[in-house]
Amino acid sequence: MARKTATVIIDGKGRDKGKVFLLTEMSADATEQWAIQAFLALLNTGVELPDGMGMDNMSMEVIARLGLKALGGLPFDAAKPLLDQMWECVQIIPDPKKPNVMRHLIPEDIEEASTKFQLRKEIFSLHTDFFTAGAE
Repeated sequence: MARKTATVIIDGKGRDKGKVFLLTEMSADATEQWAIQAFLALLNTGVELPDGMGMDNMSMEVIARLGLKALGGLPFDAAKPLLDQMWECVQIIPDPKKPNVMRHLIPEDIEEASTKFQLRKEIFSLHTDFFTAGAE
């Protein structure tokens, strides 16, 4: 089965308006490593975990339930590698008229901080919506 993808069109104001990005779910190995790294970073910073959440049942589901709020409590040095890894899921479609032509990002592709925040939220959702859909 193919990895999940999502196309994100920036519709807000600013220099990125109209830009199109393709997000692709990480491989199972990359997802597991990201989740373990996030989980250990949370533990090392003293974040209190809800009952029943520990290394024996750590998964993207656990990270999804903890949510971005808990990850937002990490010191920058602990969060940066996790944030950097998220960009590996993103490609830009430079010409929306040619949706099959995409490439990996270069720093100049994103010109607004709000676009980065929007894409991060979408990347997180792409990896955790399966777990959180039934909780809503």
